[in-house]
Amino acid sequence: MPTPHPDIAPKRVSMVVPTFQEAGNLPLLIQRVTRVAQQQGWEPELLIMDDDSQDGSDRAVAGAGVGWASLITRHTDRGLSPAVLDGLRRAKGDYLVVLDADLSHPPEQIPELIAALDSGADFALGSRYVEGGSTDHDWGLFRWLNSRIATFLARPLTHVKDPMSGFFAIKRETFEAGRQFSPIGYKIGLELLVKCRCKKPVEVPIHFADRQIGKSKLTLTEQLKYIKHVRRLLIFKYGKGTALTQFFVVGTIGAIINLTALTVALRMGLRASMAVGIGIGVSFSTNFLLSRRFAFTDVRNRALISDFVRFASASLPGAIVNYGLTMALYKPPGPIGSPQLAAVIGIITGALLNFLFNRYFAFRARHYKPRGAKP
Repeated sequence: MPTPHPDIAPKRVSMVVPTFQEAGNLPLLIQRVTRVAQQQGWEPELLIMDDDSQDGSDRAVAGAGVGWASLITRHTDRGLSPAVLDGLRRAKGDYLVVLDADLSHPPEQIPELIAALDSGADFALGSRYVEGGSTDHDWGLFRWLNSRIATFLARPLTHVKDPMSGFFAIKRETFEAGRQFSPIGYKIGLELLVKCRCKKPVEVPIHFADRQIGKSKLTLTEQLKYIKHVRRLLIFKYGKGTALTQFFVVGTIGAIINLTALTVALRMGLRASMAVGIGIGVSFSTNFLLSRRFAFTDVRNRALISDFVRFASASLPGAIVNYGLTMALYKPPGPIGSPQLAAVIGIITGALLNFLFNRYFAFRARHYKPRGAKP
């Protein structure tokens, strides 16, 4: 693309890249970003926010010989999201872009993100799930399912199809209008979407490539952090009276566990009546732990055993309704031929009943009047 007219000031674009042990990817990343910046005629800035990798990342950046690319070594408050926020606050550009170092995010599509902001968007993100977007063909089922579940859990927060994307652009004034940043884990894009109160996000289709060098940092711990992050964002957006929403976030995870266990049991040749019971039973314990940890946090310091007894007692009516309705709908001559579909209806029907019983019995916060206090 041609450079801008000499009478028009070049766009000041800052690109923030959080890294940890990504030295092998940095030379090619810098090369590709440099090519894009030159083609666009930008006044660029590349901030590589490194969490003290000690893997030669500093030498890789210095060896690239690009004056506007710098590596900032961080020794405290380490983690992807804090690194991104640190970089965005240090950046000098009018346009702020965040992308990964592993080349899964194509730098060549940064101009499309910038163009979306110039056209009126207040947040532009590279999306795998809009028309024209794609992922590498060797994405495993677990990885695809994990992404879809995480996207579903974010649905009360934003209507974009790929809120998990870590490839996005935002104008400086929009970022500076954000308040109360407190991200947990990796999903800094979702944090900014909500905390900057973005009303006009635009998704730009991208091809999401698998990393070629290094290892993914996504772990089970980070997935659990994501649940906690979603809870924080729900409270920020809707206020503290979101126990019902939080309960159903936990319930959705339990439903997926339920259906997975049900399907496995059926594949093992067990009768439907037993498989349905196993699905409910397996999800029972996970629902308790997740509810206690995320949905009803004001009571999680109480005795585990006593809370489980309350939970079991309060959840029994919902479990009975779930099982009975599932079997009534599926067992011949029931109207539904799929045990999974029947189970979904049973789960939904029992969920509200479970919430009411758990909210006002198992996890009800007790308030005691101090001895001697006046009525």
